[in-house]
Amino acid sequence: MSSPKRPHTGRRRNPEARDAILDATFELLSKDPGALTIDAIAEAADVGRQTIYRWWPTKGAVVAEAMARHAQAIVPVGGSGSFAENLTAFLTLSFAGLEDPGLLRALRQLAAAAQTDEHVAHALQDFTAQRRAALRALFASGQDSGDIRPDADLGMLVDMAYGVLWYRALISHAPLDAAAARSLAAQLLAAGSPR
Repeated sequence: MSSPKRPHTGRRRNPEARDAILDATFELLSKDPGALTIDAIAEAADVGRQTIYRWWPTKGAVVAEAMARHAQAIVPVGGSGSFAENLTAFLTLSFAGLEDPGLLRALRQLAAAAQTDEHVAHALQDFTAQRRAALRALFASGQDSGDIRPDADLGMLVDMAYGVLWYRALISHAPLDAAAARSLAAQLLAAGSPR
């Protein structure tokens, strides 16, 4: 017997339905990105298509937000260790999220869709801005602790970190694993440390 449908939300934006849609999208994305459709999301979330389109204009926009939400959950801001430990942990968690082949394929598809779908591009820009701000705040804490020199270009350090992630994700010439994260953290520390 199928579970009962949620009550119609009308024009009201039901946070429970929204969460269910994002959870369903991410779960389907993890299993088979190629089979992800609005109908599949609606069925898995137990909502109507119109409920999805109330919040997102395209499938790509739903996918972008679902991935952003997942990344925020697995890469929390802050930490209780030293700056070097916190930086290494941040990069390790960021890279670990892309060791799943399904998620890596989804990220590539998202980057491709962002070139032609303004809604996906906007969602991807919002997501990357949030993650950039989180990493920049971490580098600023490194300045406060004396691990990063006061005149270091924090924007460039952030670009260096995410440049490696995106380059390896899109080109696949080398792995995005814990060893790569540790190596990158060491290089960033060397680039930003007081001389």
